[in-house]
Amino acid sequence: MAIFIHSVIIGYNGAKFFGEPTTKLPLYDDYRTIALKRLPLIDLRAPIEFAKGSFPNAVNLPLMTDSERAAVGTVYKRHGNEAAVKLGHQLVSGEVKAARITKWVDFLRNHPDALIFCWRGGQRSEIVQRWIYESAGIVVPRIEKGYKAFRNYLIDATENAAQSRNIYLLGGRTGSGKTLLLPRFAQSVDLEGLANHRGSAFGRYAAPQPPQIGFENTLAYELIDRQAKGFDSLLLEDESRTIGHIHIPHPLFTAMQRRGKLVLLERPLQERVEIAYRDYILYGQKDYLQALEEGVNPHGWIETMRHNFDRIKKRLGGERHKHFRQMLDVAWEHQQKSGDSTRHKEWIEALLKDYYDPMYDYQLQLRKEQIVFRGDEKAVVQF
Repeated sequence: MAIFIHSVIIGYNGAKFFGEPTTKLPLYDDYRTIALKRLPLIDLRAPIEFAKGSFPNAVNLPLMTDSERAAVGTVYKRHGNEAAVKLGHQLVSGEVKAARITKWVDFLRNHPDALIFCWRGGQRSEIVQRWIYESAGIVVPRIEKGYKAFRNYLIDATENAAQSRNIYLLGGRTGSGKTLLLPRFAQSVDLEGLANHRGSAFGRYAAPQPPQIGFENTLAYELIDRQAKGFDSLLLEDESRTIGHIHIPHPLFTAMQRRGKLVLLERPLQERVEIAYRDYILYGQKDYLQALEEGVNPHGWIETMRHNFDRIKKRLGGERHKHFRQMLDVAWEHQQKSGDSTRHKEWIEALLKDYYDPMYDYQLQLRKEQIVFRGDEKAVVQF
């Protein structure tokens, strides 16, 4: 672990800090430890920056709001850094400043091992670090070179894992229960879990997917963890390039396609129907009801399912699309009247046989040289 001590100049006169350094406040650059220990982080960037993606265990307690940041940015472009800093101090002063310091201090008292960061680890985090110390006597390290440096470290970690690890891909037809099997292996990484999506056209959950950058950062944490535990191989589910709107990072996906050893999990059709029914109907409806109670869900389960069918209309063809939509609506109407949801198994079975299985079998033929094993659940686990 490398901690660098930096003297922060204190005081303020117009746009410049002045005075002799009185207390040394630390910088922290052990990015690997941040990931392995999942240290709590305070992201001091504006909400609009945080929304694009941050790190696991990071909370957004910004130095400036979006509007304040925009105003400072405009002044910076027109009049330079000193004028921008001066405006920033004017906007974040008095009660506003005190309220924000209180939030930072409260978080740090509950998370004494936390770190702070801004975009480059410069003015914003340095100012906050000083304010926290002067207000509460708390010495909190700031991440050296900020978000940008840590983000680059995680990108490199993903590329390194893709290049240096043997990769096994757990494949199988839709409904085979691949995602259910992954947690049984310590070297596995659940890409769909990280992406908050089941991976198929019907895989959307009620809660939104994370931003792309957030997904990539969390994935890097997982890969660093597996490397630290000494695994020389990774087990991933066989995925397409995208999981919902999330893209698997190019180095990892390329390695999966070129070097991935494909292990196929095989199940009888009726077992697959039961798994899909449980995941997409029972759990799916429960997921949307819970989201509705929490005020998160903008659409109901049935509207989402109809939309999912519409998304694959071109691939289904007009008549098949109409037929499946009718089967869905009949099953939903029956459930609304009787409380029995089992009629959904009818369209699930038909969709698996008529749509998903032929498409999967065709794609598998193009990758048959990657197959190293195939068998039922017991055989796959033993392999």
